[in-house]
This record gives sequence, C-alpha cells and structure tokens, in this order.
Amino acid sequence: MKRRIFGTITLFILISALQTVFAQNFADIQFEKMDYNFGKIKEEAGPATYDFKFTNTGKVPLIIQGVEASCGCTTPEWSREPILPGKTGFIKVSYNPEQRPGIFTKSITVSANVQKSPYVLTITGEVIPKVLNNEDIYPVDFGNIRLKSEEFSFVKIKDNEIKTDTLYFYNPGTAPVSVHFKIIPPHISIKTVPATIQPKSKGYFLITFDAHKKPSYGYVTNRIYLSFNNEEKYTNAIKVSAIIEEDFSKLSANDLANAPKIEYNSRTFDFGEIPEGKKADYTFKIMNKGKKALIIRSVTASCDCTAGQPASNTIQPGGETEMKVSFDSHGKVGMQNKIITVISNDPGHATTILRVTGTVKR
Repeated sequence: MKRRIFGTITLFILISALQTVFAQNFADIQFEKMDYNFGKIKEEAGPATYDFKFTNTGKVPLIIQGVEASCGCTTPEWSREPILPGKTGFIKVSYNPEQRPGIFTKSITVSANVQKSPYVLTITGEVIPKVLNNEDIYPVDFGNIRLKSEEFSFVKIKDNEIKTDTLYFYNPGTAPVSVHFKIIPPHISIKTVPATIQPKSKGYFLITFDAHKKPSYGYVTNRIYLSFNNEEKYTNAIKVSAIIEEDFSKLSANDLANAPKIEYNSRTFDFGEIPEGKKADYTFKIMNKGKKALIIRSVTASCDCTAGQPASNTIQPGGETEMKVSFDSHGKVGMQNKIITVISNDPGHATTILRVTGTVKR
C-alpha cells in the first residue's frame, strides 16, 4: 500500500515538473480585448480598422506564427518580430465595407507559440449602404445616355417562344435624346420608351426575341448598334443573347420514357498547371443511355480560346461519340474557368455545361 501511495506521489511530482518545464518553453499572451464592435460604418467611408493589442506575459519571446481571417473582406497585419516578455504587440484588422451592406461578424484566428493557441478574435458591426446616384445605378457610359448594362440576356428561350423584356437607361445631359438602331436581325425587335428621353430622365429599351425567326439551337448573340439624335455615328452597341432550346412540353409520358438520354464520362476537364502558350487537350465521351437517337443540336464555348465539336452529332441508343476539346492558353494567365454549352434533344438535359479549368503560369 505504501509503495502504491509513494508511486502515485512520485508520478504527480514528475508530471508537475514536466508541466513546469513545458510551460517555460512557451510564451503567454494577454489581449486587451478579443472582440470589437465597429458600430455603424458607412459603405463609402472605406476600410474600418482596429488594433487588437496584446502583451507577452510569458518568460520567453512571443512569436505570432500566423493570422488568418474568415473572409477576404478582412485584412490582418501583425507584429512580425518576436515580442520579448513584458512587451506589447498588435493584430491590426481592417474590414472593407464596399458592396457589403448590413450586419457583419468576422473572425480572425491567431496562431502563436502559446499553449492555448490558436486564439480567435472577432469583429462585428453594421455597414450603412451608400445612397446610390444615377452614375452608380447606370454605370455604362454611352455619352448621350447611361445604361445599367451593355449586355442583355434572355437566358433560355424555347424554339417556339417569343419573349419581351426591358433594358433601362438614363439621360444625364441637358438636352432631349432620341435613339436610333442599326443592324437589327429579323428575330429581334427593339424600340425606345419613351421615344424621346428628356434631360435627367429615365427610359428603357423594349426588346423582343422571336425564336420562330431564328432556326437554330444553342447560344446566339447579336450586337445592335446605337446612334443618337439622327447622327450617322454608330459607335456604341448593346449585346442581346439567348440560349435556344427545344420545347418538350407537349411530349407524353410515353414519349419521355422513350426519349434519348445524354451522359458524359466527365463534365469537367482540369488541365492543372500549364505554361502560357501551351495547348491542353481532352476528349469528352458523350453517351446515349436512352431509347431514341440523341441529336447534338449545338456546341458553343464561352471563349474562343476553347474549341470542341463531337465526332458525330447523332448517337444511336447505347452508342457514344467523342468530343475533343482544346484549350489554347496563349494570352491567358492565372486561374481559368471556361465553359462549353451542349444543346441536345434530351428532354431531361436539353442544356448541359462542361467545364475546362486550370491555371496558366507566365
């Protein structure tokens, strides 16, 4: 019994001694505060900054090994040199409120040569959104008018459908403006409402897309050129686009059960890292798992740097074809994310997106 008690006491002393030695090899950190509320800050005021101050209360130099923010809107800086015992340091945190209206809570994780590491600091506050002026609302400057965007997309439209939508603009000048159009394709009609836009007034383009008059499938785009006040100059243009799909709404349950069904060996080609100027190639396999012939209506790429067309546009049930895709990295640097849109007669997946990703090194 005495031996057992003696052994327990000895073990306790040994553990305590080890803990003391262990603790002596670490610094200790004491923050003045670990959370800070910025209160209400204005979006247009720029980044708000606060210094989290701390003291090394340990017996060895304190080293901040890393500081990581929970999002890119928060930028930390910190004392890079070792902090001697009894001395102070800082973690400087900046929060960028631009385009981030509303209440926010962000965390900053601090790693150091401290036993209790890591520590989590917190910033909170509320961003008061800036009051938008007409230049903010209509950022695209065409001189006589300002637009919300110079591109308008109908997104998806059926091959037997007519869609109408609006693109808004503003007359920032001191004189009335009338708008005239050039190179309007048969499937698009456009007019200005009102016909004459008074100074400091708003208007819109009423745009109609008639898919009956565009006998094709997939991504289509057109540029419509504008002139103002009967001038002959057509230097500005708006882009109107849509993805035309087949209308399957009248198919019966039996039709759908016996329809073609498109499948791929993969929907993503990741070429990893390549030097600028090199081409990356990959072969997608397109399979028909349905009961009728699969027809590839259209294949379009989001960038002319990416190209691909199937070996055959018609795939019989149970069959497959190959589509070789080539990415040309010339003039492309950094992370790449290109898409290839495939339109088919599969009612379940009329539109599918294939991705080409990777990084181009200079």
